[in-house]
Amino acid sequence: MDKVHYYSTPTEDISLIQAQYQEFAFQRHYHLDFHIGLITQGQQKFVYKGTSHNVGAGQVVIMPPDELHDGHSKLDSGYQVSVFAVSPQWFQDLANPKKNGHTLGFSELILSDQAAFSQLRNLHGLLINQNISQLAQDCLPFEGFSTIVDRYAKFGSKSDIKLGNQSIDTLKDYLMANLDQPVRLEQLSELCGLTTTQFQRHFKNRMGITPYAWLSRLRMEQSMRLIKSGICGTKVAHQVGFYDQAHFSKAFKTTFGVPPSQIN
Repeated sequence: MDKVHYYSTPTEDISLIQAQYQEFAFQRHYHLDFHIGLITQGQQKFVYKGTSHNVGAGQVVIMPPDELHDGHSKLDSGYQVSVFAVSPQWFQDLANPKKNGHTLGFSELILSDQAAFSQLRNLHGLLINQNISQLAQDCLPFEGFSTIVDRYAKFGSKSDIKLGNQSIDTLKDYLMANLDQPVRLEQLSELCGLTTTQFQRHFKNRMGITPYAWLSRLRMEQSMRLIKSGICGTKVAHQVGFYDQAHFSKAFKTTFGVPPSQIN
């Protein structure tokens, strides 16, 4: 049986997931944040950049933002995972605030590092329970992520993904500013200086999914952020381009495994 719980933390840039997945399978998707997943029981299988990976108990997966991947249980008995969703800017500031203009990444996708796993698992538990002082809640993330940042963080030049005369980042900024509007293919094509056929072909080649699927995920990712910030589901539905609560709730549950009402 699948069980998923989402939690906010005092640090706005960090949220938590505690989950047991048995039947639920993630289709190809991406996140706006880093997702740091700790496999605490069972095994997960996922495909990333065309390669299939298996991870088991005691291992850590560091999934960068904007990278397509899927995920499902390798075993019939399922798997359990504790996840941190961390904004790229928070990690950037923690690792080296002077490295503006350079992109933070990690040298490994999967960590088999017992010290890092234990440190992160302890941090996850403390932040969920929140039976510690406010100052401790504020300071613990800096200490808890220190091992993986010190051992595995790396900086590189940001590589723009070009679509015609624009970058994918420009396109994302445009869509984020217009999530509540009906976006037409012609608008996106014109923005990039391409025909509609060229735009669709270039987009699929560079991003690995269709513009529609990419926009749909962007809407869901933003809706999760807004729900976590305390905005009610009805308002969030309209802010991300849904015309009624029912369709939004159904899409949200299909994406995340739980309805918006169950997000803390």
